[in-house]
Amino acid sequence: FSSSTISDSDLVVIGSGPGGYVAAIKAAQLGLKTVCVEKEATFGGTCLNVGCIPSKALLNNSHYYHVAKHEFANRGIKAENIEVDLPQMMKAKNDSVTALTGGIAGLFKKNGITSVHGTGTIVTPNQVIVKNADGGRTTINTKNI
Repeated sequence: FSSSTISDSDLVVIGSGPGGYVAAIKAAQLGLKTVCVEKEATFGGTCLNVGCIPSKALLNNSHYYHVAKHEFANRGIKAENIEVDLPQMMKAKNDSVTALTGGIAGLFKKNGITSVHGTGTIVTPNQVIVKNADGGRTTINTKNI
C-alpha cells in the first residue's frame, strides 16, 4: 500500500455531491489550489450516482410507458404490443449517469482540481487523511477544509 502527501493546497472539499463539486469548481475558478476527496469511484455523490438522477430517469421512462400503454388510444394513436425492455431502460439510465459523472470529471480537469479517491478524515484544522480505495493513504495539508 502506498502513502503520499499533498502539501500545498488552499482548500480540501470532502465529497463531490451537488454541494461539493460546485464548491470545488468555484474555488478553483477563484484561484484556490483545490483538492476534492470522494469515497466513490465516480463524482456526483449519491444524488447523481444512485439517487435523484437515476431514479428520475427510470420514473420518466416509466411515465412514457404508461402514456403509450394507456393514453395513446384516447388521443387517436394506435400502438400495439407496448412492453418494457428493462435491460435497455437500465442502459439508458446508466448512460445518463456516466455522461453526467464524466462531465464533472472533465470540469475538475479543466479547472485544475486534484481528486483523491477514498474516505477522508479531518485530523487537524489543516490536515485531512484519506484512506484510499486501494488501501493506501494520502495526507493532505491545506489552509482550509
